[in-house]
Amino acid sequence: MNRRQFLALSTTAIGAAGLSQCARRSPMASTAQRFVSQAGVLTADLVAQSSRLSLAGQPATLLSYNAQVPGPLLEIAPGDTLQLRFHNALSQPTNLHFHGLHIPPTGNADNVFRHVPPGETATYEFTLPIDHPAGLAWYHPHVHGVVAEQVFGGLAAPILVRGGLDELPEIKAAAEALLVLQDFALNRRGQIQPPSPMFQRWGRQGELITVNGQSQPRFRLPTGGLLRLRLLNASASRIYRLALNQHLLHLIATDGSPLAAPVALEELILAPGERAEVLIQGDRQPSEYALMNLPYDRGIMDMMGGMMGGDGMMGGRLAQPQAIAHIEYGDRVEPQPLPQQLLALDPLPQPSIKREFVLDHGIDHHTGAPFLINGRAFAPERVDTPVQLGSVEDWHIINRAGMDHPFHLHTNRFQVISRNGQPVTPLAWKDVVAIKAYEEVVIRVRFADYAGKTVYHCHILDHEDQGMMGIIEMQSV
Repeated sequence: MNRRQFLALSTTAIGAAGLSQCARRSPMASTAQRFVSQAGVLTADLVAQSSRLSLAGQPATLLSYNAQVPGPLLEIAPGDTLQLRFHNALSQPTNLHFHGLHIPPTGNADNVFRHVPPGETATYEFTLPIDHPAGLAWYHPHVHGVVAEQVFGGLAAPILVRGGLDELPEIKAAAEALLVLQDFALNRRGQIQPPSPMFQRWGRQGELITVNGQSQPRFRLPTGGLLRLRLLNASASRIYRLALNQHLLHLIATDGSPLAAPVALEELILAPGERAEVLIQGDRQPSEYALMNLPYDRGIMDMMGGMMGGDGMMGGRLAQPQAIAHIEYGDRVEPQPLPQQLLALDPLPQPSIKREFVLDHGIDHHTGAPFLINGRAFAPERVDTPVQLGSVEDWHIINRAGMDHPFHLHTNRFQVISRNGQPVTPLAWKDVVAIKAYEEVVIRVRFADYAGKTVYHCHILDHEDQGMMGIIEMQSV
């Protein structure tokens, strides 16, 4: 089967899946490809390839899944089985990481040590636990050394696990939109601009911010009603600071897991890899309101000083507020109240083990890599953290660097217990925690269900590629 035949088969399968589920509304644009599980099974073909396509209304050459940026939405439910036939049409090895799913880290599931060589096809297959939390996850490449390059090139796509909050009456009645946030640096020919060594060290970041591959798209909020925004930061390095003019953001879920009750926010910080769900009330003067990305310094502004050039990579917009989408009021509906309660959330029990992880910059004596955890850079042959299945641990994460380092743990989610020694509220499940320069955070995690090796790392993906990652091995008792 050549690539053209494979793509034709993929498009046919996607169309059939979408048409057969037409009664279920799609939270993304109607033109976006999506796969929806049927009778408990989602079967799909995915191709990672270089594509010439339209990005924010201009021609661009990007890395894509199925010639689409962001890639096809996967829509599933707890207990479903996923069977993905994945073809690598890139010039580099790649693979798939299912960020936010609690599935095996081994074999043909969420195995980041598995590499699919150029020109080869691999099968990914796994079954979600029947009690898997419902919410927003995503998939992207995870071959160490090229993760930032491939994600920044466009390889990212959402996963929706249906259920949970979807069944609450107030949320079921709300309009729904899924926003995949990505940034790009393009040259005049519409090609991805490689970062200079300086920007690669700090984490590449582009001036062009897109939402679902578009520039400042519009989303409809019923007058008097509610709009549920599902937000995914699929950027390689950029941290978003989001605010909606004249509206509060009522946070209802983080990293694919619901809160116990909504939390009203004036602005929302979203680090790479993080997801959030918010409700917006249509209780203002009917009009159009801008969703803004506000200035955020992740620790590089002082270092850059007067070097803020207009070359498309971390240019002048870094320090400027920017509208990235618009919320426009639509038809009037009966007033819809915010939910007062969401879903119950129980705290984890006290830990049996406490560990310390220090994030810092330096030079690894063996590899020369500049980003370190506990004084060492990533080594694929070394297990850094052996743990016992069923145990609960507290991890004290200390950022001794002058730069933000959002911390991500694969396979098992965690609860953030404290920040700089102060208790964190509200209680929430996370799989990425944003850690600012010189901050200290304590997370609590239960290692459940799956034995095997996986990783934890900084989700500034250039930092991961340059050493800030460790291997954890979950061992059966």
